[in-house]
Amino acid sequence: MAFSQQVLPLYAGDIPNSRPGPDEEYADTTSGILIVHKISRPTLTLFLPDQEHATGTGVVICPGGGYWIAAAGHEGYDVARRFNEMGVAAFVLKYRIPDSSTQVDPSIGPLQDAQRAMQLVREQAVNWGLHPDRIGIMGFSAGGHLASTVGTHFDHAYIPNPHHISLRPDFMILAYPVISFSDSIGHRGSRDQLIGKHPDRKRIEFFSNELQVTRRTPPCFLVHAKDDTVVPVQNSLDFAAALKKHHVESEVYLYEKGGHGFGMHNPTSPVKWMDLVETWMKGHGWLTR
Repeated sequence: MAFSQQVLPLYAGDIPNSRPGPDEEYADTTSGILIVHKISRPTLTLFLPDQEHATGTGVVICPGGGYWIAAAGHEGYDVARRFNEMGVAAFVLKYRIPDSSTQVDPSIGPLQDAQRAMQLVREQAVNWGLHPDRIGIMGFSAGGHLASTVGTHFDHAYIPNPHHISLRPDFMILAYPVISFSDSIGHRGSRDQLIGKHPDRKRIEFFSNELQVTRRTPPCFLVHAKDDTVVPVQNSLDFAAALKKHHVESEVYLYEKGGHGFGMHNPTSPVKWMDLVETWMKGHGWLTR
């Protein structure tokens, strides 16, 4: 059980790369799931586990939504509660939606926020009972693109980092992630929203994270459905292949069916993939107190 759910502004002062304007954010559940729109004031919602079961491990969660909206419920808060059951602290990131009216460079707004989330969690690790070298990142769909961008672009800080805090996640968990911005397998909606409808080749390659893997990329757990017609399963397969090529440990679980956006619960299968994540994390020692 979580004993603390606190919402913090991501930045103590000015939001970097931000244009002044009204806060137009709103949420709705008309589709049956919690959706947050027009995010321009990023926050981090804390879900801290019961101290008796706390492992000292934490994970930043990036909900999906095509870089248009944030599916904050079934790809955020619900998942955070499941991590608390494991003794893992979870931090749901409400990152900025790319928008030239609220950001100077919309293409780096989400990345700045995700890097700031990693920085903030490590800055506060002692206060939250965490080991700063046991902080991972998780993402769903376009949030998986964001999480994998953090996991492959950590050598360059897109935010002020005067104390040189590591922005590299210690592990990644990616659910039906957008990985590539290529024409063949990339999710065009996410690409158009993040970097525009007519990006140059270098920009496409920069944000195609299967091309950005190195031996320092963190270990990764991936889950995807083979029949996903929104974000092709090849995104996960190509990322796993790149990780293997660079001798980075990864585990991939593929559902035969399930489509896209099923969150923690794929109704077509009795397999609960978050249980597999728990086993994977145990195997790496991240759930050892």
